Amino acid sequence: MNAGKIYGVGLGPGDPDLMSVRADRLLRTARHVAFFRKPGHSGQARKIVNGMIPEGAVEFPMEYPVTTEIPLSDPRYNELLSAFYEDCAAHLKTLSDQGEDVVVLCEGDPFFYGSFMHLYNRLRGEAEVEVVPAITGMSGAWTATGDPITWGDDVLTVLVGTLPEDDLAHRMAQTDALVVMKIGRNIDKVKRALKTAGLYDRAWIVEYAQMPNQRVCKLSENCEGITPYFSIIIVHGQGRRP
Repeated sequence: MNAGKIYGVGLGPGDPDLMSVRADRLLRTARHVAFFRKPGHSGQARKIVNGMIPEGAVEFPMEYPVTTEIPLSDPRYNELLSAFYEDCAAHLKTLSDQGEDVVVLCEGDPFFYGSFMHLYNRLRGEAEVEVVPAITGMSGAWTATGDPITWGDDVLTVLVGTLPEDDLAHRMAQTDALVVMKIGRNIDKVKRALKTAGLYDRAWIVEYAQMPNQRVCKLSENCEGITPYFSIIIVHGQGRRP
């Protein structure tokens, strides 16, 4: 029996129309579809492809054992997630060993701050794995603001809101254009760092980029109702142009 292949399929920022042709084709012919989600939720990746999964396909929801319930610094956090990824990878490998192809749904691009990367590192060398790249969530977010993110010689920096405040402020002050991911409960810290770096008044926040419920707002304005957890902060470069 020939082994099956595991596909890490990038879905793009949220609009199914922004998926690649290859991602669409793999999904619509899939026999097994896996995706991450929080317990009790359908999962963002699964929502994106609603109505696109073939009838009869077997779905495998991979439910995180922990998200924000305990801090990242707690040793249990890595222990729980490591065991979770090991179990998920083992299940996917079993399907592959049985000759089945599996499509793993990935928001944005699979190799950019995605959970699939943790499966990929465990599976490569053990099973045939193929990654299908996609438009990133940050690209969808800066496009939603209506302005280019970089000009001429602008340097773009991508930061995560989980960094210490001093590190955020220092790195922000050293760049021309900026993307801040993983905001969530770190929103107040990120705002203070932006103010320290002198970028607060230029910052935008985009919620659910390229999805039907997308919302775009200047961070300094009243952004009531915008959920930081599903948002990306953008600061546009002001560099050289003709």
